Amino acid sequence: MIAAVVSFLSGLLFGLGLAVSQMINPAKVLAFLDILGDWDPSLALVMAGAVGVAAIGFTQAKKRASPVLEIEFQIPENRELDMPLVLGAALFGIGWGLVGLCPGPAIAGLAAGHTESVIFVGAMLAGMLANRVIQTIRR
Repeated sequence: MIAAVVSFLSGLLFGLGLAVSQMINPAKVLAFLDILGDWDPSLALVMAGAVGVAAIGFTQAKKRASPVLEIEFQIPENRELDMPLVLGAALFGIGWGLVGLCPGPAIAGLAAGHTESVIFVGAMLAGMLANRVIQTIRR
């Protein structure tokens, strides 16, 4: 039960951070990505803060034998760069650059009632379902 509460509070804090930093605002994100146009560098501070917090977290995690609320760390074993990973990363980047949203901010934008987020999350869920169908057919 405590793990569920901590997970909920962590997600809430993450969503609030996305909202306060304006990461849920596609126009702000697109202005950050427009380095050759009317560039808005303010989200670089958000990213620097996130990298700093993550660096501290990873450093502390490496010192622990196990997580605080789990039995063991869930570390991906596959370190291979394969075509699905590269294509997925490219598709993610293209989508982010076209609409100014990625999954985390889009879900946080749902709480704010942003129409763009509703459309994005709907399209994301449709894409996830399509991928599941394709993977099932390929097996």
